[in-house]
Amino acid sequence: MQRIPEPELMEDLEQAMAYDHADFTQPNARFLELYDHHVAQHLDHGPHRVLDIGCGPATICLDIAQRWPQARLSCVDGSEAMIQRAAKRLAAHPELAGRVDLVCEAVPLPHGALEGAFDAVLSNSLLHHLHDPSVLWREILVQAKPGGFVLVGDLTRPASAAQAASIVQTHAAQEPEVLRTDFYNSLLAAFTPDEVRAQLVEAGLTLTVDRVSDRHMIVWGQVPG
Repeated sequence: MQRIPEPELMEDLEQAMAYDHADFTQPNARFLELYDHHVAQHLDHGPHRVLDIGCGPATICLDIAQRWPQARLSCVDGSEAMIQRAAKRLAAHPELAGRVDLVCEAVPLPHGALEGAFDAVLSNSLLHHLHDPSVLWREILVQAKPGGFVLVGDLTRPASAAQAASIVQTHAAQEPEVLRTDFYNSLLAAFTPDEVRAQLVEAGLTLTVDRVSDRHMIVWGQVPG
């Protein structure tokens, strides 16, 4: 099935609220397990800097900040509605003050928007939104320090629209219509693992692409040292 792109940003407040309230417990828990396995256990126990590109309501950012107290996180999203939801979540965790920064910027990030040289760069469910996926891989190369760790999670495109509809029914039947519609459109906009592998070759990144569920893949490894 040919890819059908969708809007790059979820700027509608109703979309942002539905996404924030959706039950992503299982995929988010899997991403945190993968973060522990592919990133956290390889970092020193001292302070380290983590960048999350396309953080959405910052659910994963805040989970990482709570589980790994040595991490300082910069959480970036181009949607003001999403950053507003993230700020509301962060305000409920005053103990994280000074360790989590929220930045409303879309990729490619403006020069000087961040300090760069991050120990790890993460992105979850952003890639399928991008009309030009190379901007994510280039941003990772700009922001990660030499040898920095990378963990990107995203949807993978089904073989047909009918299969996409079946996945939505299986995993989101009880969600609001706006979320089910977004999920379906995101599946059609997603890349296949082979397409992502080709993107990485073009970007000069030697990363591993693994399919981890009927609808998800991860990209992991390190940038050149």
